[in-house]
Amino acid sequence: MTLRAQIKQRIATTGPLTVADYMAECLLHPTFGYYATRDPLGASGDFTTAPEISQMFGELLGLCLAQTWMTQGSPAPFALVELGPGRGTCMADMLRATRGVPGFHAAAQIHLVEASPTLRAVQAKTLADYAPQWHDTVGTLPDLPTFAVANEFLDALPIRQHVRDVASWRERLVTVQDDALAFALGPAMPVPELDTHSVADGTLVERCPGLPPVISTLSARVARGGAALLIDYGHWRSQGDTLQALRAHQPEDPLANPGQADLTAHVDFEAVAQAAANPSELTRQGVFLERLGITARAQALARSLTGAALESHVAAHRRLTHPAEMGDLFKVMALMPPGAAMPPGLYAPETAQDAKDR
Repeated sequence: MTLRAQIKQRIATTGPLTVADYMAECLLHPTFGYYATRDPLGASGDFTTAPEISQMFGELLGLCLAQTWMTQGSPAPFALVELGPGRGTCMADMLRATRGVPGFHAAAQIHLVEASPTLRAVQAKTLADYAPQWHDTVGTLPDLPTFAVANEFLDALPIRQHVRDVASWRERLVTVQDDALAFALGPAMPVPELDTHSVADGTLVERCPGLPPVISTLSARVARGGAALLIDYGHWRSQGDTLQALRAHQPEDPLANPGQADLTAHVDFEAVAQAAANPSELTRQGVFLERLGITARAQALARSLTGAALESHVAAHRRLTHPAEMGDLFKVMALMPPGAAMPPGLYAPETAQDAKDR
């Protein structure tokens, strides 16, 4: 039986699915789920993340966390954490870049939050020299000062979608029409947590029920010492229908191939900030990387390159930083202990609504 057939059978038995339930089935089904069955990264996969584009990304994140660790008094031991670590490329680059930081590696315990057995196997090979420990959820991370990175992790958390209907909301659901999966609207009902959104009738708003628990748990870990760098595509507030499917590096209908395409949605960083004890401002990725010195690093690496390798390197720098590519779409927010200095490249918000997108 295919995942599509299982989903249709479930709908016939229990009724239409929320978008969140549909996403969870497609991504995490133990037999047919997208992350359970493949390595989705790279040219032969479905998408490419920043660490796979250039080593500079992970290097700068590692040095940013190492500087923050020293600013906080170099606590030992501490947990060096990555949420959704892909192939382990970012963590490997972070560790290579921080090798010369006195005491950093000796104090670090490597912890990876990863649901995919396939990717865990790849990470084990990439990080074989560092004895990483794996976790299914943030909640099982050790009770230690926590210095963490989450790059393109929050966008995969399942979302629910609601359409404004006068004083109420109608939830967008996945059902079966003419033997095919299709979207439909449920009955009008109140959704109090969305009533802060002043929008016109017919406007679609997304919310991510799983995001606040992840952020509050991570924020509580960091509150004892540490920092968490969250990097993802998104906005300060929900911007309408952002559910998307990517397969072989091309967009497709999210309902077309359940379990065969990556499903994600833009991150609502206002919800992140509301769930955190001490968030930084929201900063564009390009601005953040430039503040950390990516151009100087790119120039240093370029000195030993020629021909196609140099062209690829220049293109990678542009892709990570240029406003028309990843530089503006991707944002960065840090979670910090109350009263702690912000990490290099980031600032504290001047007010709750200020400095949202520098």
